[in-house]
Amino acid sequence: MNLKEPVNTRGSIGDILVARGQLQPADIPRVIERQKAQREPFGAAAVALKLVSQTDLDAALATQFGYDYLQPGDASISPEVVTAFKPFSSAAEEIRALRSQLQLRGFGTPEGRNVLSIVSPQPLDGRSFLAANLAVAFAQQGQRTLLVDADFRKPRQDQLFRTPNSAGLAGILAGRVGTEVLSPIAALPGLNVLAAGALPPNPQELISKPAFVQLLQNAARAFDVVLVDTPATSTASDAEIIAARAGASLMVARKHKSLLRATSQLAQQLQQGGVVLVGSVLNQY
Repeated sequence: MNLKEPVNTRGSIGDILVARGQLQPADIPRVIERQKAQREPFGAAAVALKLVSQTDLDAALATQFGYDYLQPGDASISPEVVTAFKPFSSAAEEIRALRSQLQLRGFGTPEGRNVLSIVSPQPLDGRSFLAANLAVAFAQQGQRTLLVDADFRKPRQDQLFRTPNSAGLAGILAGRVGTEVLSPIAALPGLNVLAAGALPPNPQELISKPAFVQLLQNAARAFDVVLVDTPATSTASDAEIIAARAGASLMVARKHKSLLRATSQLAQQLQQGGVVLVGSVLNQY
């Protein structure tokens, strides 16, 4: 890297705020005057002068540093995807901490594996919530991320990301469509979602096909991170098959809801099936 070249090419904070209509050009001299007098950043000076809000400044900083997230009221994604709407919240910080722990274990790195199934013993444990938010967190880090909804019982990712669900994974495995049914999420560059598609009468037979293994292998080559949402193991054995195909799993349990016996049994079954259990998460949301 040539240190004489500017690292940031997205414009100054002042330029971004003016371009968005959140700061008037005539107010810039006032901000600079305070900035020099108080020896504080331009954005902090603008907020102190009440010319812009802290929310406006946070959004401008995110743009400057290439950290994509959505503004309140954006209907393109469900508000449940907190990492997309509230990246500075405690919930989003915990998701990022989980992302870091996974990377420390080699997941999503060039040297490690990059396909991970999200499993849990019971419905409403928070698998889909965690899978969606973790996918956004990886995409915000600049990694090419694919989120696959392999829950043919009660799929959720098409609802969370407002994507079409007419063909999806079921259509690919049935040989009716190709990967053109992947949905790029325009507001979050780098993130693609593959919805479950029309609910098939034979979910276990579909995910047991060699086509599913081939799909995951192709995805592992095309993306940096591949996350696979699954159904609860108490309602179907699909998740164990999916986990075996993925090769690794992250297990989710819900605070004050998940049963210790069921959770321990699931962990044992996965490990006996040769699945690498990279960790477990206690969901409190």
